[in-house]
Amino acid sequence: MKQIGVCLSSCPSGYYGTRYPDINKCTKCKADCDTCFNKNFCTKCKSGFYLHLGKCLDNCPEGLEANNHTMECVSIVHCEASEWSPWGPCTKKGKTCGFKRGTETRVREITQHPSAKGNLCPPTSETRKCTVQRKKCQKGEREPNIDTSEVSGFSEINELGKKGRERKRKKLNKEESKDAIPDNKGLEPSRETPEQRENKQQQKKRKVQDKQQKSVSVSTVH
Repeated sequence: MKQIGVCLSSCPSGYYGTRYPDINKCTKCKADCDTCFNKNFCTKCKSGFYLHLGKCLDNCPEGLEANNHTMECVSIVHCEASEWSPWGPCTKKGKTCGFKRGTETRVREITQHPSAKGNLCPPTSETRKCTVQRKKCQKGEREPNIDTSEVSGFSEINELGKKGRERKRKKLNKEESKDAIPDNKGLEPSRETPEQRENKQQQKKRKVQDKQQKSVSVSTVH
């Protein structure tokens, strides 16, 4: 083919080949087209345009979305999920024994992820409450901890227990403080002066002397 006086085996990018009886030549694609098959059919658009049915568009038609990787208008893909699995065993905190009320779960898989404008995927797991006949755990298995939300009045019982412990602690502290303080009931601090103490001692001596004299006089009479 001939282009500006040069013969080529194929047309360069941005051109398409046309054949005539006397000459074959390369013709330039449209301005928004990077590569083309002919005048009316583009195979790759320039930056900022999206390819759709051989044409370069600013925006994709309704019902389609732009693929920014290939720069093409493609169909919107919605998420698809598989069917639900059967319900799993009734469990509570990972245990299958030692309880009466628990939960059971079923799952499903995503089989088709959505495109940018597609519908979002639904949940892949579902849980519901279940009731079973309580059975004892075998050796080595631990029963689930008590769920206080299922115990009626648990918060009230717990509060009463706290108040009782607080009263007992106060009572013990009161008894300890009594034992630590000596009982001075009936004792009065001594306020006597040295002179008063000496007078008391003299009075005691006189009383002793009077008793002795009385005893001597009685013996003389006999």
